[in-house]
Amino acid sequence: MTMEQTIENKPLNSEYIFIVRCGEVALKGMNKPYFERMLLERIKKLLRKFDGVRAYRHEGLIYVRADKSQDKQAIIKEIGKVFGVASISPAMECESNMESIGRTAVEYMLEAIEERGIKTFKVEAKRADKNFPVKSPDIARQIGAAVLKGCKVLRVDVHDPDVRLFVDVRHDLSYIYQDKIPGYGGLPLGTNGKGMTLLSGGIDSPVATWMMAKRGMLIEAVHFHSYPYTSQRAQEKVEELASLVATYCGRFRMHVINLLPIQEQIVQNCPEEETTILVRRFMMKIAERLARKTDCDMLITGENLGQVASQTAEALVVTDASVTMPVMRPLIGMDKVDIMELAQEIGTYEKSIEPYEDCCTVFLPKHPATKPKLDRILHSESKLDCEALIQAACESEEIIEIRPA
Repeated sequence: MTMEQTIENKPLNSEYIFIVRCGEVALKGMNKPYFERMLLERIKKLLRKFDGVRAYRHEGLIYVRADKSQDKQAIIKEIGKVFGVASISPAMECESNMESIGRTAVEYMLEAIEERGIKTFKVEAKRADKNFPVKSPDIARQIGAAVLKGCKVLRVDVHDPDVRLFVDVRHDLSYIYQDKIPGYGGLPLGTNGKGMTLLSGGIDSPVATWMMAKRGMLIEAVHFHSYPYTSQRAQEKVEELASLVATYCGRFRMHVINLLPIQEQIVQNCPEEETTILVRRFMMKIAERLARKTDCDMLITGENLGQVASQTAEALVVTDASVTMPVMRPLIGMDKVDIMELAQEIGTYEKSIEPYEDCCTVFLPKHPATKPKLDRILHSESKLDCEALIQAACESEEIIEIRPA
């Protein structure tokens, strides 16, 4: 019996049990226990909404137990959102002896026949307990024979079975399961620093934020608007997008900045074709200042090479020259179609395409510079009181607490 069961003295299979496997966490060597602890804490935090659910580590895996009154699929869905989870398997457990394993395998397959109408199967076995007296190939053969005897409608198909029945033999208990439901992988939140993401209402920046959170990075966000040219509903859209992202990366703060005074100064004092790149540089400078104030290690943007005028190679070089903090662009080499597909997968796409104004479209020049020169941009900026404009923007910030949708 496991420690958890010994304490609670519950009969086997009186609860749902889920085996949760780590992704890259398993490759972390001496740091593996730290990453596993972080992953476990994140799983526990996300499952607080369910009563009677517990998660714990044991023999290199994470187990989740839940009262059978809970929604099984909802629990699987929540676990699957946790970065660092490679796969989840709803399982049945039994004592680690061949008679108990065979009996449980038959029970499991009878349920599968009733639920899915399966006709063929294959058993795959492994021994985490190398002292177990039966070797893996023999476990598979003997359990396969027990299933054939107990489930008369089934036959073995080793090439293309309806069900692959996995038998995982461990020191105290063994586990029977068929599905390995994929998670997102990545690294547990909080294991890889903190980033300030420039979050707009478009498709790209929510995906970029999600991708950096997947690498274990905590998130802080800044959103720029140009009220009254952009509406309150446009900002609400961004808040809703941020909440969708927060379902994966947890609660975070979003700093809201009115960019309009800066845009007006640029339009009045600088060449029209440079408007876009100059605005972008101010956004980066403000984001960097907020990042340093909130202990962020880097900036995150949704820029994609060549997608728009401000995202050509030359424009990105000029943009980066406005800050000293590293800038992460996880979408830089992706095709737009791939970004859209990922947005659909994580649930942000439909909200992103709602037709509301964006500050980047305010005062948009007819012919923006696609190959800006840094010396010319710096000359244009010299006509502005950059420090005063940045300071005023930062002082006007509104901070919104973003919670998961």
